[in-house]
Amino acid sequence: MLLNAQLERLGWNPELETEFQPHADAGLAAGRVAVQHRGAYGLYTGDPSNSLLLSAEVAGRLLHEGDTADLPAVGDWVAYRPLPGEERGIIQAVLPRRTKFSRKTAWSATEEQVVAANVDVVFLVMALTHQDLKPRRLERYLTMAWESGAEPVIVLTKKDLCDDVDAALAEVSPVASGVPVEVVSNVTGEGVEELRKYTTGNRTIALLGSSGVGKSTLVNRLLGEERLPTKEIRESDGRGRHTTTHRELVPLPEGGLVLDTPGMRELQLWSADEGIGASFADVEELIAKCRFNDCAHDTEPGCAVQAAIADGTLPAERFESYEKLQRELEMLARRQDKRAQSEARKERARFARSQRKSVW
Repeated sequence: MLLNAQLERLGWNPELETEFQPHADAGLAAGRVAVQHRGAYGLYTGDPSNSLLLSAEVAGRLLHEGDTADLPAVGDWVAYRPLPGEERGIIQAVLPRRTKFSRKTAWSATEEQVVAANVDVVFLVMALTHQDLKPRRLERYLTMAWESGAEPVIVLTKKDLCDDVDAALAEVSPVASGVPVEVVSNVTGEGVEELRKYTTGNRTIALLGSSGVGKSTLVNRLLGEERLPTKEIRESDGRGRHTTTHRELVPLPEGGLVLDTPGMRELQLWSADEGIGASFADVEELIAKCRFNDCAHDTEPGCAVQAAIADGTLPAERFESYEKLQRELEMLARRQDKRAQSEARKERARFARSQRKSVW
């Protein structure tokens, strides 16, 4: 099967070619979402004569069918119809996602927000400073990364500002659970070249982390040019300042793509049952060893969890984090169920109104 070379550089493969065939038969073209701006999208396309992003909008049918999470997200492969004589297109369909990094929308709304789609590797970026190196936050990031289906990698930046790297690594190690940990300095460039092994095979990498940890600077290092805007760090605490305002997929010179994302003030779980199992495999292994299946891990005899906390092999804070995430998922499940019931009631009401109109 002969693949489009330009699309292949963006991650196109024989499986996508097969999935896309019905859309090709319908006269549609393939593209990948590079950036999103309030309902408008920029697409990388397979047209070798167009090196710029193609401006595209979503067909009205897609806007009114399904949930917000079904609309195109950065990283998605889409089928679009080019508009004759214009440098624009209309997105008609979104191809099935291989992976997706989702979170619950901020505040009280119970909706899924797809942060990135079809990502192969997730760089979970934290700075080697006291203000940002937080194991509990890293556990949450790891949980959502595993749930996405992508391969997580922990990237610790600002090595040049850390007096004791070994102590920081010792703090991260119990949380990492076998996940690769890379240490870099965006100032000196130390450790950056080692990250390129994750981009081989035209893979897509997404960078996730708080504002000011150096994500955009790291992307510029990988690109070999100052393409993304950055700001100087504050001398008071060594933190950078928020500069990235949108998600953008950028091709790397040697192949592969990197997705920079704005810093996340909060990262609420959406669906993470499998992610928790992967992130807290040590905790769940202990739970399986408890004497009673319904052990509350409090004062019950034969509790393997409490025994591990007592002898220091399981930090109490890690188990508390596990329980907190479990409670958050349970609450979310209840909200999702209520939302589904509400939508069903609305659908029945709409059907009843349509029936009354047909009678009259």
